[in-house]
Parts: sequence; C-alpha cells; structure tokens
Amino acid sequence: MKIGLYFGTYNPIHVGHLIIANHMAEFAGLDQIWMVVTPHNPLKKKSTLLDDQQRLQMVYLATEDFPKIKPSDIEFKLPQPSYTVNTLAHLHEKYPTHEFSLIMGEDNLKTLDKWKNYEVLLANYDIYVYPRISAEEENVELKSHPKIHIIDAPIVEISATFIRNNIKEGKNIQPLLPPKVWKYIDHNNFYKK
Repeated sequence: MKIGLYFGTYNPIHVGHLIIANHMAEFAGLDQIWMVVTPHNPLKKKSTLLDDQQRLQMVYLATEDFPKIKPSDIEFKLPQPSYTVNTLAHLHEKYPTHEFSLIMGEDNLKTLDKWKNYEVLLANYDIYVYPRISAEEENVELKSHPKIHIIDAPIVEISATFIRNNIKEGKNIQPLLPPKVWKYIDHNNFYKK
C-alpha cells in the first residue's frame, strides 16, 4: 500500500488541509493519506497550540467522511523533538509492507536541505510537493530531483493562524473549517482568548 504522510500541527485542521490531502489521494497515485499530527515541541512556547489529543480529535472529525484520509498519532509515541527521518524509520519497522512517501508544500521544499538527514529522505522516499505562493528563492536543484514530484494541485492559501486570530476577534470563519471541526471548536471555546 502506498501511503502519503502529510505532517502538521493541525491547529486547527481546515478545509485547505483537506483539499490538499484529498487531491493527493485522488491524483498522486497514493492509496491513503495519513495526516500525522505533530506533537507539541516542549522547547517551544505553547501559546495557542491546543493539546495533542484535542488536535488529533479535530483531524478525526475532519476526515471521517474521507475513506482514503486517516488521522495518525504516530509521533505522539516517539521521542521529542520529532524528526521526519526517525518517524519514517519507525513506520518501516511497524508496517514493513507499506511504501511511505512525504507530502509537503513548496515552502518546505525550499528548506529541505536543512532537515535532519535530508539526504536519506531524498534517497529513499518519494516527496510529493503541492504549490504555495511564495516570494522566496526556489531550490531548483531539489525541484529537479528524481524523487521530487511537483503535483498540479490547487493553491490553497488558508492559514490556521488566520483562523485562530479571527476566532479570537469574533469573526465568522465557518466556511474555512469542516463543519464538525467548527462545532468542536465552538463547543469547547477554543482560540477565543
């Protein structure tokens, strides 16, 4: 089975995440997309980051109606901070018959050469990249690497920061969130302070 790993804090998960995940599931030749909820880094200020389990619950709610998209808490059980290369090694041990690949935005591709053991990632994993609007310089060398696949996906410029800030301001941002996620956030008064 070909699994695309889509990492994020999902604080909160929004329709942009689902559009990208569904596009990858339907058009990139992947069997499933695992939305890997990244745990809170204890070295970083918590600020508005919800608890790991609350963010995982929102991903469950958002993906219930998408059979090819699955929530994953795999990094919750691994040593912190989480490095993608370590997570992939753990997944290979746990699921030896699965073929894993990474899903990332073009913005992440530009800094991939700063990731821990990025050469191992490039040598062993396909990386599916979705477009982002950015003024930064492109990493042309990485973009033409045989393991990098630029996917003609919709450009979705919705940010979780924008959503959190506008919930705090009392704005109606319901169209940017899956309905069940909006209800969960509203019921729990998340991001209002």
